[in-house]
Amino acid sequence: MDIDFSLVLTLAVLISGALWAFDALLLKPGRQERLQAAQAQAANAGQVLPNEASARILREPWLFETAHSFFPVLAVVWVLRSFIAEPFTIPSGSMIPTLEVGDYVLVNKFAYGIRLPVLGTKIIPLGEPQRGDVMVFRFPAQPSINYIKRVIGLPGDLVESRNEVLYINGAEAARELQPARAEAAPEEAIYLEQLGDRRHFTREEAGMQPAGSEWRYTVPDGSYFMMGDNRDNSNDSRFWGPVSEQLIVGRAFYIWLHKQPGLHWPTFSHNGSIQ
Repeated sequence: MDIDFSLVLTLAVLISGALWAFDALLLKPGRQERLQAAQAQAANAGQVLPNEASARILREPWLFETAHSFFPVLAVVWVLRSFIAEPFTIPSGSMIPTLEVGDYVLVNKFAYGIRLPVLGTKIIPLGEPQRGDVMVFRFPAQPSINYIKRVIGLPGDLVESRNEVLYINGAEAARELQPARAEAAPEEAIYLEQLGDRRHFTREEAGMQPAGSEWRYTVPDGSYFMMGDNRDNSNDSRFWGPVSEQLIVGRAFYIWLHKQPGLHWPTFSHNGSIQ
């Protein structure tokens, strides 16, 4: 079962905040009145109400005390994740060699505008996705799942591929074949590709063209054409279409940790800005 953590966190903030407010507005005044009555009774008897008794009278019920304790922490986390930056884990190899399985990345939540949590509706426009950005978005077919791919086509662009070479509005995306690495498989080829002023690495496998040797797509208004850097092993817009602006989560900008699946210690050798 896929869990929408943003929705869970939002509900936790709302519920804990409502309980805290209910106690502060309706229950706490009653406790203070009981305290004043107990203090007056003790004074009439020539005594001072013990501190332990005062604390016992003012003590919040367990449920409201818990809400009081957790609400500030949850609220801060909610604000940070919703409007500043959110961490994500890379679960698949679709963005190799840029991102590896087990990378932990930070996503800028305001790069493309301030959005309402959960709903994703933009309320303050601050910027738009640029060709070459690595973007996190909600999968169109199942919005509870987050995907990460590279922005290839902007609204209105004509995106074409001819034998694995990209063309944007008729202009070839220049690329350079990189020297083979010692650990590379014989069928693997790494290219340095340029989209506009952005340069990034892509990976291809000989004899694999999952979307066909030639294809073209015109990106609708308000949508973006996304592809993985691991071009022959990526489930992306070539197969299920564009990503609507409403589904954008944010721009991935930094790798802050890497952990291999299984019983492995996390490492920081892959840290750095995402190109």
